Amino acid sequence: MAKNLLEQLKEYTVVVADTGDIQAIETFTPRDATTNPSLITAAAQMPQYQGIVDDTLKGARDSLGADASAADVVSLAFDRLAVSFGLKILEIIPGRVSTEVDARLSFDTDATVAKGRELIAQYEAANVSRERILIKIAATWEGIQAAAVLEKEGIHTNLTLLFGIHQAIACAENGITLISPFVGRILDWYKKDTGKDSYAPAEDPGVVSVTEIYNYYKKFGYKTEVMGASFRNVGEITELAGSDLLTIAPSLLAELQATEGELVRKLDPVHAATLDIEKLTIDKETFDRLHAENRMATEKLAEGISGFATALEALEKLLAERLASLEA
Repeated sequence: MAKNLLEQLKEYTVVVADTGDIQAIETFTPRDATTNPSLITAAAQMPQYQGIVDDTLKGARDSLGADASAADVVSLAFDRLAVSFGLKILEIIPGRVSTEVDARLSFDTDATVAKGRELIAQYEAANVSRERILIKIAATWEGIQAAAVLEKEGIHTNLTLLFGIHQAIACAENGITLISPFVGRILDWYKKDTGKDSYAPAEDPGVVSVTEIYNYYKKFGYKTEVMGASFRNVGEITELAGSDLLTIAPSLLAELQATEGELVRKLDPVHAATLDIEKLTIDKETFDRLHAENRMATEKLAEGISGFATALEALEKLLAERLASLEA
């Protein structure tokens, strides 16, 4: 019987579910799963996960006591909710879950380190090994430095909102476990900037960017894993078959599962080793210069941090309303 595209992709690449929807994760049996503030906020509003939200709020109230203010209870529940979803997800998958640090800390190295330690402590208090957790941090210079500190403590990290080779190289040089370059958001920017409606999959700017990063890492033997993220269509995914990992939304996982045909491996470390690539060293001055020169990366990183911060504010509001309802 012919294999569908998802089955073939899993032969080359670790497939990761990009969702906070636990039922979707059960359906597609990925090895790993990733979440972000927008996904957690969306999942928290689904009726089937109201129990997770309510239990988290009740646990926060119990921890702080009856005299604690509603604002303090919501703040603690907010800090715990992503871990609550992560724990549920880890009951289903065999691998790792990524849990994101508050995006509003993206330019504060010390606060990001503290939050990463706090998230790991919550998982370990629930008897989950830190080997199964990736702390997700925005790939600002400050975020990369925070991740480097955490990695030295045996806390593995996933650097997200990554749009340029300068970010990727800085991550690799700092011993980061995994990066998540955003394929679809790069495509979005180029379509808007050029007015071009579509790109052939192999010419898709997001595909080109991740291919460049993958080849650079394999050429120079970096251990940092490449996980393409934020896809807009199946063509972007099939063009990156062979990437270390790909994190894919449930709708596109379903499309891959429903499609038959031959899937050709496009990324290969053996091929990458043959390429003529210049090796770069990225210090802060170089990072800042290259980032400023890359208008797409500058705009999309700022937009991504802002978008995640907005999602977090919406989640705080949702939790406050739910707590008021529970305690009415």
